[in-house]
Amino acid sequence: MKQFKGRPVVAGKCTAPALVSHGGFNTLASFQGALQFGDLPIIGKKYQQTECDDQNNKDLFGKPMLGKALCLPQTIGSTTGGMILFCAKAMGKCPACLLFSEHIDSLAAAGAVISAVWTDSPMPVVDCLGQEFLDTVKDGDQITVSEDGTVTIE
Repeated sequence: MKQFKGRPVVAGKCTAPALVSHGGFNTLASFQGALQFGDLPIIGKKYQQTECDDQNNKDLFGKPMLGKALCLPQTIGSTTGGMILFCAKAMGKCPACLLFSEHIDSLAAAGAVISAVWTDSPMPVVDCLGQEFLDTVKDGDQITVSEDGTVTIE
């Protein structure tokens, strides 16, 4: 068991399996299929699992993000990132939490805060966990997030 202390951007508690990206997370590209196609039965895709559609993210492409502790350095890409996070949360297509090794960018922070205000339950978001956090956590590790920004890897 290892603990890291970060800054709670959106306070909350959760326990979920880790899904790790060592590259920047393109919010629009990652959620596009799940938000655009919803639960339509498209051959070869499981959009109901919110599989990552970003072909440029070798760590996440094709992996289900729904209900995972998404561990990443930062978000990258479009100015729609915040709205995409809100839509994913409102549609029930979001990770359990977002855990950033670096400072969160303003667009992702806005989406996380709007999601906490406009939906029935917050999606915990913690940033500034440090590079050691990202180097330590592996896909499938059990992650527990506390309201004070403490993240425990088991």
